[in-house]
Amino acid sequence: MHEFSVMSQIVNLILSEANKRNAEKVQHVNLDIGEFTFLGEEQLRFAFEILTKDTIADGAKIDISTMHGTIECDCGYSGAPERPDDVHSLVPILKCPSCGNIAKVKDGLGCTVRDIELVVPDVEA
Repeated sequence: MHEFSVMSQIVNLILSEANKRNAEKVQHVNLDIGEFTFLGEEQLRFAFEILTKDTIADGAKIDISTMHGTIECDCGYSGAPERPDDVHSLVPILKCPSCGNIAKVKDGLGCTVRDIELVVPDVEA
């Protein structure tokens, strides 16, 4: 389950950013995942819940958005790929809908923490 290791890195980043800002609590996280990461949303949510237990992010809400992927082909095509019959194979092959050749992934492999809502103590002037 690579969702757990990916979420472990995300939680470490979130807690690090919260620590830099002396946050008391992480309230909310917005996460964007590329469709070609093939990360399962429910598995990511479960991992987030487990990994944030007993931290300042315990109980934080997480919203996960899937970002559509695109491909580029040597024929000049750029856009959505022909969808493979079995996206659960070890390495799905993304074919160009224009010429049928195997294309390169342009977008859709990333995982980005878009924003984090923190509770920070009031600082007196």
